[in-house]
Amino acid sequence: MALSGLDIYKLLPKTNCKECGKPTCLAFAMALAQKKAELSQCPHVSDQAKEALGAASAPPIRLVTVGEGENKLEIGNETVLFRHEATFFHPTGLAVTLSDSMDAPAIARRIEAVKALRFDRVGRSVSVEMLFVKNDSGDAGKFLSAAKAAADSGLLLILASENPAAMEKAVKESGAKKPLLYAATPENANAMAAIAKSSGCPIVAKAPPDKLVDLTSALGAAGVKDVVLDPGFRRLDECLWAQTQIRRLALRRTFRPLGYPVIAFAASPDPTMAAMQAAVMISKYAGIVVLDVTEPWAYLPLITWRLNVYTDPQKPIQVEPKLYEVGAANHDSPVLVTTNFSLTYFTVEGEVEASRVPSYIVVVNTDGTSVLTAWAAEKFTADTIAKAVRESGVENKVRNKKLVIPGGVAVLSGKLEEALPGWKVCVGPREAVGIPSYLKNTWPSL
Repeated sequence: MALSGLDIYKLLPKTNCKECGKPTCLAFAMALAQKKAELSQCPHVSDQAKEALGAASAPPIRLVTVGEGENKLEIGNETVLFRHEATFFHPTGLAVTLSDSMDAPAIARRIEAVKALRFDRVGRSVSVEMLFVKNDSGDAGKFLSAAKAAADSGLLLILASENPAAMEKAVKESGAKKPLLYAATPENANAMAAIAKSSGCPIVAKAPPDKLVDLTSALGAAGVKDVVLDPGFRRLDECLWAQTQIRRLALRRTFRPLGYPVIAFAASPDPTMAAMQAAVMISKYAGIVVLDVTEPWAYLPLITWRLNVYTDPQKPIQVEPKLYEVGAANHDSPVLVTTNFSLTYFTVEGEVEASRVPSYIVVVNTDGTSVLTAWAAEKFTADTIAKAVRESGVENKVRNKKLVIPGGVAVLSGKLEEALPGWKVCVGPREAVGIPSYLKNTWPSL
């Protein structure tokens, strides 16, 4: 039976030291009861309390790590069913298949194609992280060769063979990379558990839902703690049902045998359909999604969606509020102003770059809100804009002091000219898409 916050509080040191990140021990106890904190965050908890609270305070979904050091993927340890309840913490890993039935040149081309799946989004470099190496040939030697090539790629590995002998050989060569082993089944559980335990690698438990609990329990009894679940479904509706039920049981009922992250497969050979399937699985609730396509255009919207889902809704992505130069800006360049919400800034920057008119952009600190939201909240005002312009030093960089403000806040132009003596305030387009035309056609005549 789950302990209440008050039950947990009775076992804590009650020092209110704040070292756990909470203002009081009672607040920490409530967070533990809600599975929003871990007992290890309290540096003063007694051994007796650890023993009593260890199981009760364990996260409902275990954190599983694939890889090691800086090159690793952490999945699991989620605390809510719906993102708006708090946030999702560990983004879904994306894996691309690599068959050992390919010849060596084809394997090398496939690996290079996966490594090239890297994109820049809102100032961040994002990519596909993993290779799913399949023992399609059934030959242990070919599987070993493919695993070696994949291990040298720098990508994270999932070794996929239900043959314990083939898996053992591949793990001996690549086990230092801490790959995810796919998969333990009811038929090979003992042998696969031994490999996972001796290598310290996480392992996938693959079984129909009615046998999955017995399988994870058997792996746990064998000393294997880091488990990823595969309920075996490949149809999208079945995957969605299974992943939702597993998440509900883990979070709402603290059902430990299913308290693990899930691996899912976007099984369609069509890149468009595979990307759509993967997007659904990222939303509900895959820790890893495996795809059989390498087309970059299929991954860019998928990775963008992953970024959106795993961004804290209470903490917008922000850029540093300062002066930015786009192109070889000089003393005759236009000066634009916008907010520090990442999506707003990078949209504006992209359109300015597309115009090929070297420009300055003054970014105002609005706590990561968009132009109209910041204006409504009185964070993007004549005073805040004037302060940002003065502190940016742009006044010393331009000869023609003309400041372009977003058209949606044209009402600020009069007060802004009063706050910035010597500057002419120009009203730009309402939407960023109008910036190239504005800078090419309107700006020169101002």
